Amino acid sequence: MFTDLQAAGAWSPSHPTRHEVDAPREARALPCERRWRQPGQMAGIAEDITMSRWICTQAGIRQDEATTPADRYFLAIALKTTRLKLSRGRHIIYDGIMPAGTLYVGAPSQQLSARFCAPYDFLHFHPSASIYFPSARPGMDFAASERLNDLILLRDPFAEQLAKALTEHGQLADREFARCIGRTLAMHVARHERPHTKVNALAKWRLRRVEDYVGTHFERCISLSQLAKVAGLSRMHFAAQFRVATGYRPREYLLHERVERAKSLLSGSDTPLAEVALAVGFCTQAHFSTVFKRMTGDTPARWRSAMRNASASSGVADGDPRAETQGLSRVLGADLS
Repeated sequence: MFTDLQAAGAWSPSHPTRHEVDAPREARALPCERRWRQPGQMAGIAEDITMSRWICTQAGIRQDEATTPADRYFLAIALKTTRLKLSRGRHIIYDGIMPAGTLYVGAPSQQLSARFCAPYDFLHFHPSASIYFPSARPGMDFAASERLNDLILLRDPFAEQLAKALTEHGQLADREFARCIGRTLAMHVARHERPHTKVNALAKWRLRRVEDYVGTHFERCISLSQLAKVAGLSRMHFAAQFRVATGYRPREYLLHERVERAKSLLSGSDTPLAEVALAVGFCTQAHFSTVFKRMTGDTPARWRSAMRNASASSGVADGDPRAETQGLSRVLGADLS
């Protein structure tokens, strides 16, 4: 049974190719970090910005802590949906599901703790504060550098497209191309203005009620009014707070839940596609196929076929249990199961 943590974008890569793994760390434009937010001496593709990748495909809980250098900002783009908690001391910055495409910004000299509760894949950028964020230069107004600290943009479309352009070339992306992507992202962030009004995240007890309700009635027609009533809020306040808490609009969350239920049926049975569509709450097979492909990158039929081919190929890998895990992860993107 898969969960909504698997609802990452279809483009989200999870495994470097064999040739990318064999390449020297210094030859890669996006070397993998061995410790969180510590790309190492050879990670820099230019003095004004360094880039690296922070990735784990195994389920489990990991706790890390790091401090942004005094002359750098820290930018992170989630390449796949994950679940994590970001905090500084007793202050919780973010706690919940972080969708693919989310952008996080940290200011210089800021400590940050992270608790990863699911497989993850991030692009990390460390741009020069003095070059890309002039207001953060020594001697400048401290409030100016704090303007962007702990900024979290759930599904920033522009950042997501930049990450897609960079990662689809693999770990051996051209260094000059990668440098242009990193600089463009830094300038995009530097121009960002925080919203004047802050919306609080939906309280956890309200969120649990909504998640339980959707999990029980996902095959039915569920309206925004019904979900708001379950949460005990008005439609407007519920929709805004739900998105802050989860990164999803209520309708998107419902569709993701239905697609994940459909994956379970597709992988574990020969149920016809039309019946699968109806079983998970879609009115027609055509609508089901359209939504499924938009969220996974494949039609339901192709996804089912890929699953079976992966299972079949892993079954003849000389009984090596690691081969089975690797075969499935290539299709599932190493998501939770």
